Amino acid sequence: HVQLVESGGGSVQAGGSLRLSCAASGYTYSSKFMGWFRQAPGKEREGVAAIYTGDGRTYYADSVKGRFIISQDNAKNTVYLQMNSLKPEDTAMYYCAADYGGSWYEVLLHEHYNYWGQGTQVTVSS
Repeated sequence: HVQLVESGGGSVQAGGSLRLSCAASGYTYSSKFMGWFRQAPGKEREGVAAIYTGDGRTYYADSVKGRFIISQDNAKNTVYLQMNSLKPEDTAMYYCAADYGGSWYEVLLHEHYNYWGQGTQVTVSS
């Protein structure tokens, strides 16, 4: 039984920081792609960042490059998303995803992930 459990969301003012965590269980975590996605009300789910747990390669959406950092702790089967310089437009529900079935250049497309967490809300006020 695969479980992805996100935590770390909350409310911050613009310019602040948050760190999200995604703990994976029941899943072979090593040498796999894992991703962070977000969805704001009335908008499509969009890819934010992804990481290949085999060698730590990272991928970012242009909208978060230079502000967000995805990382991993293999001993804990956990992926993190450090979010800095937050903006009101970062407000969304953030989801962790695993079991990627596409090509490396599509890692920020949600269609190719099969397992999802329940989400954690991030709200950034101006």
